[in-house]
Amino acid sequence: MDDPNFAHVSAASRLADPAEGIGMDELGLAARNHALPLEALRYDVTPPGLHYVLVHFDIPPADAATWRLTVGGKVRTPLELSVDDLRRYPAVTHRVTMECAGNGRAGLTPRPVSQPWLNEAVGTADWTGVPLRTLLREAGVEPEAVEAVFTGADHGVERGVEQDYQRSLTVADATAEDPEVLVAYAMNGAPLPPQHGHPVRLVVPGWYGMAHVKWLRDITLTDTPFTGFQQAVAYRIRQEPDEPGEPVTRIAPRALMVPPGFPDFMTRTRVVRPGPQRLEGRAWSGRAPVAGVETSTDGGRTWHAAEMDDAGHPWAWRHWHATWDATPGHHVLSVRATDAEGHTQPLEQPWNRGGFANNLVQHVPVVCLAAGA
Repeated sequence: MDDPNFAHVSAASRLADPAEGIGMDELGLAARNHALPLEALRYDVTPPGLHYVLVHFDIPPADAATWRLTVGGKVRTPLELSVDDLRRYPAVTHRVTMECAGNGRAGLTPRPVSQPWLNEAVGTADWTGVPLRTLLREAGVEPEAVEAVFTGADHGVERGVEQDYQRSLTVADATAEDPEVLVAYAMNGAPLPPQHGHPVRLVVPGWYGMAHVKWLRDITLTDTPFTGFQQAVAYRIRQEPDEPGEPVTRIAPRALMVPPGFPDFMTRTRVVRPGPQRLEGRAWSGRAPVAGVETSTDGGRTWHAAEMDDAGHPWAWRHWHATWDATPGHHVLSVRATDAEGHTQPLEQPWNRGGFANNLVQHVPVVCLAAGA
């Protein structure tokens, strides 16, 4: 699959050497992409500028006035839709938590060399658009169709392969009522920002971010499974480079904490004063609803149930809170989520070559000052 013409610009996927620090290429990725500041977990809906962003190639030029989305392949009536055409359909809004499949990758040993996420590659937005199943129903999916392939306008080279960014869903997933996939044109009540897929993107509730194709320009129904790079090569859970691996799909359960107190500039260690401290944050899962959240104030040795707000949106995170009576000294606060199918965040993260679907328990170092300090 690799093209020798690009061998000099795109190295194969690799693991960092044991003593290897973050390289300039990874630093460049970290500068282009950005994570959610954890204090922004206070917002039910993440402001667009704080929502995590990962752009595989470049943000492509896009003019909403001339943009066209085509629907073709194994359909009875091919469609060509402008943004105005999409807006003429009855609008649907879903609040959806989106998380990057590589969230937490930078903490693995050995470290997969890629975008060096810690654990903040997440955000929640109100996405407005047209249900994908509405468009597919209008196009008339042929009986032999098995998958819908989504093509974005972003184009580049990855591991020696020149490509448009493309992903697919089975017809069953693409036409499901719950979760309902959206062809979205608005985020938090405003047109999509450029970095979030302006003017049209896919939103697939419950799935990691690689499925939410941005700058969506084509949907093609196929009678064979899609084997493009981002489906068959990238986003596979592998232990060895030559094995086929398992596909990355739905989001594993995770809880994150709003860091309490105030931070040290360099280390981000938190500083609090003695007495009751409100701990709070968000928890989510794309596999099943979150059933419980627990906190620990001793680095994960003992756990206590937190309180959760009611679940108002099935595919969005839930707010949780607890109280900690802080005493002077050094502490490690932790939080973990369990979903309704019994999946719980691990204290030791299973490893894979891509650093995907990583949901290791968050640990927050805290220093509680002496009384009167």
